Formats: sequence, structure tokens, C-alpha cells
Amino acid sequence: MSPSKHSRRRGATKAGHIASPFKGELRSVKGGAVAGEGGDGNMGPAFTHVAPPSMPLPVLIAVPHAGRVYPAETLAQMRDAELSQLRLEDRHVDQLGVAIAKATGTGLMVAHAPRAMLDLNRAHDDVDWEMIARPGRRTSKPEPSLTCTNARARSGLGLVPRRLPGFGEIWREKLCREELDRRIDRIHRPYHTYLARELERIRNSWGAALLIDLHSMPPLRRQRGQDHTPRIVLGDRFGASCHGSLIARAMGFLGDHGCPVAHNRPYSGGYVLDRHASPMRGLHAIQVEVCRSAYLDDRLAEPTEALEPLASMLAGMVRELGAETAHLGASGHMAQAAE
Repeated sequence: MSPSKHSRRRGATKAGHIASPFKGELRSVKGGAVAGEGGDGNMGPAFTHVAPPSMPLPVLIAVPHAGRVYPAETLAQMRDAELSQLRLEDRHVDQLGVAIAKATGTGLMVAHAPRAMLDLNRAHDDVDWEMIARPGRRTSKPEPSLTCTNARARSGLGLVPRRLPGFGEIWREKLCREELDRRIDRIHRPYHTYLARELERIRNSWGAALLIDLHSMPPLRRQRGQDHTPRIVLGDRFGASCHGSLIARAMGFLGDHGCPVAHNRPYSGGYVLDRHASPMRGLHAIQVEVCRSAYLDDRLAEPTEALEPLASMLAGMVRELGAETAHLGASGHMAQAAE
């Protein structure tokens, strides 16, 4: 399902939409489809992208795991809907993304489809087939061979999450193959197709583009040798997803601002970075994991006043990374690296 035409309207603030983080005119695109919360059969967008017509930085912030639009039938199938939502969502990290985009003028892409329905940081065939009823191949549209299923999917954390650590099975019954295919066609494929196209558009304008894949994480335990528990983890697939100067500037900026930060451990990035990053082609990507206790209440459920200063600090980091990305594009680094 292709994105809708550009709109000049400001987005609504209810679940499934994002308010415009920009003043004045903007480009706004909605794409994909997910059933609404009311269960009345109405379909809403699976994602929204907003950006100013003229971007001051070659940066796109994407938020794939904060979606909160749950079809009624999805909630009915959950054994404990409230717990599953709280544990699976990157709870309200989209609000952090909005604040950063508003401060920096970057593009912002937010998924509305919840991670419980489909994890956008997994490949389309990274499926735990034990949870799928009648897992035969579809006949309506040929698909690539199913080769990406890994230990993570088999443990219950694949394309559609099956279980939660310490809780067990999420769902009351198996998911039918037809519904899995619909989610891939309406959520996964449109999201990644659009994301790739937008990054290439930015790269073509600036010579380089940077994707900030924004996530949140539960509080980490302090590891041996650490003075402080990391509040932010930066992932670059161990150097594969971005130029080294970008991760160095991000680590240095956070360190200078007294924010405990870790690099690639325990989160180095996933499918989003593997699919969309290509530094040799001027397409850079960093996964940013923010500790939920840094901006949520004690239940890790609702934002607190700490969100605003955290967003301000991250906006400063994004400005530095945007400037470095622009420098890489202007200096012809992409062409030099290819020689």
C-alpha cells in the first residue's frame, strides 16, 4: 500500500498520529495500514513521516517500536494486554523523537503499528513458525526462501513476538498465515520501502545521509569494570553501519555532557541498520537506545519532566552528527571510499 499524497495539515495528537514538530509548512506522508483501535474496520496509517520542505541537516530520525494503535482483535488475543504493551513498546520514545526533531529540523518517521503486531527491526521471514497456524507458503505472491529464521526468532522474539522473558506466551492462540502476510504487506514492506527511498533522497541532496534509529531500553545492570550504568547505548553494527567519525563524535558528545554511554553492548543494532546502512554509498545509520528510566516514571509507563532536558541534550548530539554527515557528503568521502 503506497503512501498518501503530501499534506499541509498538522497531525493529531491521539494515538496513531504525531503532532507536527515543525512550525509553518511541512511535508507530511502517511503510509501502510493498520486497523484502528475501535475495531470498526477503519484503517489508519502504519507510519507517518514529517519533515520541513528544506532540511537544515541530512538526518532522518526513525522510531519503529513506539506504536500504540492496537486493533481490538489484537488486544483480545493477548493473555495480559497491559503487561505485553508495557514490556514490548519503546514506551513514548516517539515523544522524545518529536522533541529532537522540533529542536533540530530533521525528518521524523514514526511507526504507529505496535511491535506486538510486527517488529520492524526484524526481516520479513524472521518468523517463529511454531506460532503460525498453517505455515505453508502463500500462493498469491511469491516470497523469497525462508532462510533468515534465527535463534532469536525461535526463542520468541521474531517478526511477531511470541513470548516475554519471565512471563511466557503472549498470545492465546496461534496466528493464521493469512494475517501474518497481511501485516507484512501493510506494515513491514511499506515502512522499509519508504524509509529506503527517503534516505536516498536525502543522500542525493547532501552527498550523505544519516539515519538515527531511535529506541528505548529497560534499565541495564552495571557490568564489571563500569563506573556507571549506561544511560544510552549507541549501535553501529561494530563499525559496519556508519563512518567512524560519526560514532566517535556521538560518544565524545555524550561523554562531555556527563551521560554514561556504551558502544554496541548490549545493543549493536539490528535489521534496520543491516538493510538501510551502506556507508560506501553515503548511507549511514546509528541505533540509539535510551534508558527508559531517563525519561519515564518509576513504572516505566509515562513520561516525566526529565524528557525535555534529555531531548535537548540529544538534539545537540544530532546537530553535531548532522554537521559531520554533511561534511562527509561535501568532501566526497563516498566517492573516495569507493576507489
